[in-house]
Amino acid sequence: MTNEALAAEVDARGMKCPWPALRLARAMRTQDTAILLADDPNAGREIAALAVEHGWHVTDEAPERWRVTRG
Repeated sequence: MTNEALAAEVDARGMKCPWPALRLARAMRTQDTAILLADDPNAGREIAALAVEHGWHVTDEAPERWRVTRG
């Protein structure tokens, strides 16, 4: 299995903040890694704040696509 196969995909395109962050938080309850797709211009800032709060690491993979991992 690859890391991509282990990551939950959270497709929050078309949703306004705070929904992308809420969907990500829900996925991270049971996953160690999630891929978030979000097109709200505020999503990056919201996800960064959520990651700091929970100790997650966020990597920008592409425009409107982030990889979030625990620790």
